Amino acid sequence: MSLSTHVLDTVRGRPAAGVAIELRRDGEPLATVVTDADGRAKLGEPEAGEYELVFAVGDYFGERPFLDRVPIRFRIADAAVHYHVPLLVSPWSYSTYRGS
Repeated sequence: MSLSTHVLDTVRGRPAAGVAIELRRDGEPLATVVTDADGRAKLGEPEAGEYELVFAVGDYFGERPFLDRVPIRFRIADAAVHYHVPLLVSPWSYSTYRGS
């Protein structure tokens, strides 16, 4: 059905607006988006397969003390279902999960 993400800045306790995100499949770029004011982005309607989202968090935080790019690899098993991949991030750590 569709793929979306939501990036939350855990240092400032708010959505991370303006984070560049690249969607890749088999290492090839498919789309590049930027999170909106609420830290959200829609990435289209991908078919079943393995994908990777690469979040440019170093650019967002304006420094690169530890993290620069955060890659998240995942599999879409059923293209008829909505997939949501949130990222909770700081310059030093991150967490993700399968959202709804």
